[in-house]
Parts: sequence; structure tokens; C-alpha cells
Amino acid sequence: MADSTLVFIVLGLTLAAFVWGRFRYDLVALAALLGSVILGLVPGEEAFLGFGHPAVITVAAVLVLSRGFERSGVVDVIAEQVLRVGERLFLQLLVLTGTVVVLSGIMNNVGALALLLPVAMRLAREHDASPSILLMPLAFGSLLGGLTTLIGTPPNIIIASYRGSVTGENFGMFSFFPVGAAVALAGLAFIVLLGWRLTPKRAGKASTEAMFDTANYLVELRVGEESKANGLTLRELQQELEETIPVLAVVRDETRRAGHAFFGTLREGDILLMEAGPEEMKLLEDKAGLRLGKDAEDEEKAAEEQETKEQREAETGRAAESDSERSPQEKLEEQERARKEATKEKQEKKEKQEEKSGVDTEGLQLVEAVVRNDSMMVNRTVTQLRLHNQFGLHLVAVARDGGRLKQRLREVRFRPGDVLLLQGGESELAESLATLGCLPLASRNLTLGQPRMLLASIAIFAAAILAMIFDLLPAAVALSSAALVALLVGVLPLREGYQAIDGPVIVLLGAMIPVGQALETSGGATLIAEAMLAWGAEWPVIVTLVGLFVLSMVLSNIVNNAAAALLMAPIAASLASGFDASVDPFLMVVAVSASCAFLTPIGHQSNTLVMGPGGYRFGDYWRLGLPLSLVVLAVAIPMILLVWPL
Repeated sequence: MADSTLVFIVLGLTLAAFVWGRFRYDLVALAALLGSVILGLVPGEEAFLGFGHPAVITVAAVLVLSRGFERSGVVDVIAEQVLRVGERLFLQLLVLTGTVVVLSGIMNNVGALALLLPVAMRLAREHDASPSILLMPLAFGSLLGGLTTLIGTPPNIIIASYRGSVTGENFGMFSFFPVGAAVALAGLAFIVLLGWRLTPKRAGKASTEAMFDTANYLVELRVGEESKANGLTLRELQQELEETIPVLAVVRDETRRAGHAFFGTLREGDILLMEAGPEEMKLLEDKAGLRLGKDAEDEEKAAEEQETKEQREAETGRAAESDSERSPQEKLEEQERARKEATKEKQEKKEKQEEKSGVDTEGLQLVEAVVRNDSMMVNRTVTQLRLHNQFGLHLVAVARDGGRLKQRLREVRFRPGDVLLLQGGESELAESLATLGCLPLASRNLTLGQPRMLLASIAIFAAAILAMIFDLLPAAVALSSAALVALLVGVLPLREGYQAIDGPVIVLLGAMIPVGQALETSGGATLIAEAMLAWGAEWPVIVTLVGLFVLSMVLSNIVNNAAAALLMAPIAASLASGFDASVDPFLMVVAVSASCAFLTPIGHQSNTLVMGPGGYRFGDYWRLGLPLSLVVLAVAIPMILLVWPL
């Protein structure tokens, strides 16, 4: 069997696995690489050279620098200004989307979105609006902004490196800017003026209560003398119930302890604050003997008796006083004072009863978080993750497609874009969420960081850019040096630097680069190019460019955009050779189109990140994404031919 045929089989199976989504894309890419080595398509000694490719190193360095911007407070300065735009939707869209476009040009576009997503959620909450109007434009804006510079998005880095392998000279830092800026501005204008009207308008608000309806499920349950829960630890209670029902807090002697931090045994009189629906309530009563709250009726009866007793004593005291000892004026003042005291006591009693009727969630350290594409939680359950034992977190509820899941929590297999309601210790929450691969959606406490680190972060990045502009250092070396200096001077702790590197993306790139090269060396890219040349022989070259654009764009909506760029770059080069034209416009078409994954939530991490918080469904994206793709196509092709002539 010809090598080209084997390559097509491997790529076909790889694309099918990407679309299926059962296995994460980095595992699929690694399987494709090893399969190619076994079939002899990639030499064994060259199998892992992709991990040392300049594109992979550049992506890793950009991720570290992006986290440094966040840590130093550079982005918080911008976000603080964004929050001042007011309640006009037009201004909110313009400032939010425009800001993410600019940020995505100087840092990784997923990182830019992750920083502004909580800001958008906060804006929606402050103005009691649905976040669905803001989040999809924000995600698409991050993709548009990535088109403007070399470091904005992995496809640009891949295409720049591929050009170096073909012509001997890479695209520079701002080689993408003329075309990318024109496309980004056109896309931004379309989104702000018209496109936002095409986004689905979900009825739900942006609050935790609206998404999870938490107040209707938080209940107080009392441990009685004969309760089976008496004498059990919380872990033993979960085993007894055979169900993961979160215990948010344990109240004992008027002192409340968070459930994740309570390791003692339960005693009679303890109050458990739990998140449970009607079915779970019955289970708790049958298997653990827990009862709702305190004995409210007894308390009310005792309070009424005490009030009657106090009133009688007051009346007796007043009757015993001699009328001759007080003047009529004093009697009136005494009666008025007594009336006011009675009214005050009644009001205080009413407030106490209202407090007892609800559930106090203050101090429970609840946080919303969205599951990222690269999260270790994807396709795993709470039990498999050992969420409480290993990370000190309680899962309270899960929302998907804008609504709370009703199935048992222990049976939920997490998906990218799921919104989780979690409880944990305040000091450990941030680290646990970062390790799990979740993005917190709670209102950001904006800080300006340390001014010295803020200036240092900007200066280091500017030095790297200047080194690239004046060809003092290759992009990979300049950006890696900047990342190293940022770590050495303390802009970013070393541990956070390693956490910033997106492992799955690195594995995807390192594995797919040799597979993409195999597509070229086996002659597969030439075969595809010849078919496209034969199809477009009677048409102008611009028609073939449009076909290349559409093919690459469709592929990027099915698989990761970096993988699409890796696969389409050799085909673009073969097409340029067939037309005896410059390779630059063909590669630039792939760079732009591979980053235009506007049609599905799986084509780009930015789309997936907003799916849960925005309450979007799979079919919602094309409503805004399709016309936006047409706008990008209409602007990009003429601009590419103008800046990079054939």
C-alpha cells in the first residue's frame, strides 16, 4: 500500500477521533504519531523531534508570558476600566470585545478570554442581564484578535515556522498585522453593530442562584439521639448513604464549620447544612435518620409562652405602682415607651424567625468554575477524581447548557464547558482549581498587582518584541528568554510558570508536526493539491484561494485549530508550487482561516469556555458564526492579495 494511502487512513482515523471526542485531542494526536511510526511513515529516530520544534517552544513561552501579565496586574488595570462602561449594551459589547481583541494580539487568545470572562459575568450580574449576549461576542473577539500578531494564536506560529522551512525566512512578529487587523476590525464592527442580535438570548440571569437554584435545595438537617448518623464521620455517612450528597457545613454549639474541614464524628444536636432535593431528603431520612432543621414548632411555642409571661409581669408591675406617684404626663410617656419596646421586640422576633426560615450560606466559600478543554476532569466522575480527598473540594451542583443537571452528582461525567458549583477552603481554592483545569467565574477582586512587577513585565515583553523586530534573535529564542527573565525576577513564581504551560496543546503540536510532515513527504499533500488544481484549472487563482480558505475553516471547526494549520500548510505550499506563485498568500489564507472556528463550540477552546456560562447549545454558534465567517472571508482574501501578491 502506498505511503500516501496510509497517511490518508491515519489522518482519516485521527479526524474521526477528534470529531467523536471520546478521547482528548492530545491523546488522539499521540496515537496518530505512534501509528505513523509503526507504519513507517515517520522514522523512529525522528518521532519526537516535533517537541523541540520552534513552534512548540514559542507557544510554551507565550503561555508563560501571558500568565505573567495576569500575575503582575497588567490586565487588571485594563479590566478595572472595562467595568466602568455603564449599563448601555452597545458600550459593553464595544469595550469588552474590543479589549479582548487587543489583548489577544499580545498574549495567548485563550488566556485573554479567561481573564475577561469573569469581568463579563460581573457586568451581566451588576446589570441583571443574561450573559449570553456578551460571552459569544467575547469568545469570537478573542479569535479575531489572535490574527493580528505572531504570538496571538498557535496557527500563526505554526505557519510562520513552516514558511521558514520552505523559504528559509519565517514570518515576523507583525507580518500578520495588516491582514489580521483589517479582518479583526471588520469582525468587531459586525459583532457590535449587528452580529450580537444573532446570539441566543437565554432567559436565565448570570447569578449563581439563577443557574443552580441553590436556595431551593440547601436545607438544615438535625442529628437526633436515635439517628444512624450519630457517631459517624462525614465520610462514613456518605458510605452509609451510598450517594455523594455534599455536606456544606456542620453547626455545633452555635459554631459552624465548613463540611470539607470537618473530620470529627457527628453528635446529637448537630445541624448539617446540605444540598439536597426531595429524593435526597427522603434518602437522608430513611438511611441516616436525619430530620429537617430544629424543632421549629417547639421553639415558636416556647417563644410565645415567654412573651406572654413577660407581658403579664410588666402589667403586674405597672398595676402595683401607685397612681399618686406619677403625673398624667409621666403615665403617658411610660405607656408610649412600653408600646415602642413591645413593637421593637416584636420586630426583632420576626427578623429572627425569617433568618431561621432561610439557610445562611455566608462563609461557605462557594465558587463557580467552568471546566476547560484541557481539564483533567473531562470524562471523569467525582469518585474517580477523589475531589474531596485529594483537592479538598465539595461538588455542590453542575450546570450544563445553562441549566442545572438533575442526575446524581456521583454519576456525572464532566464535559468541557460544564459550570460547577464548588465548596472549599479559601486558601486552597485557587490552587485546586488551577490543578484541575477549571476557570473560576466568581467576581474577580481586581488588584493592581505590584507596580514594580507590572513595569518589569511590560519591559521584559517589550525587549523580546524589539529583539524579534530587529532580527536580533529568532522568535522562539527571544520569547523563551523573556519567559526565563520573568521567572528569574519574580514576575511569576516558578510553579505557576509550569502550570501556565498548556500540556495538552504542547503534546498536540509535538505529535502532529511529524504527522503533518509525513503528509508532505509521502506525497499526500501533492495529491490533494493536484485535485484542487484540476478542479480550479479554468478559474482564477482567487477561486482556489477561496476554496482553500473554506476547506481550512471547516477543518478548524471540527478539529483543533493548531492541527488544522499543521495539516493544511503542506497542501497550501503544494498549491502555490502548482500555480508557480508565491507561497505567502496561500500560507496566509491558512493562517487566517484556521483561526476562524466560529461555527461550533469544539473548534476552539474560547468557544468551549463560554458554552456553560452563556447557556449555549451546540447549534447556537453558527447563527453568529456563519455570517461572521463570511465577513472574514470577504475581507481577508482581498487584503491578502493586496499585502501578499501572487
